[in-house]
Amino acid sequence: MRRHLYLAGGIICVALGAIGAFLPLLPTVPFLLLAVFCFARSNPAWEQRLLDHPRYGPPLRQWRERRAISRKAKRGALIAMGAGVVLTWFTAGWPWVLIPAAVMGITGTWIWTRAE
Repeated sequence: MRRHLYLAGGIICVALGAIGAFLPLLPTVPFLLLAVFCFARSNPAWEQRLLDHPRYGPPLRQWRERRAISRKAKRGALIAMGAGVVLTWFTAGWPWVLIPAAVMGITGTWIWTRAE
């Protein structure tokens, strides 16, 4: 039963990651990291397929081996978060902009301090 739940979680995360590849504010790699985690516990062949993917495999392996995020990925994440803050400012205004600004401050600091 547990294996089936991990398999379902992995499939859902791959689907969300695929959607995130086309939607600018939905992240891709974090969902794929979670999918690799789930597939490692349910279907190692699918885990290996994700790790061997030509585009998404390298960041997944970097995270797994060294807990590292490339500088380009860090910059992209911070720009996307900044765009979310600006979008919130123009659509919802004050004080709602404080929520994404706080999230950006906390997660952006965490992302920037990871190894490269």
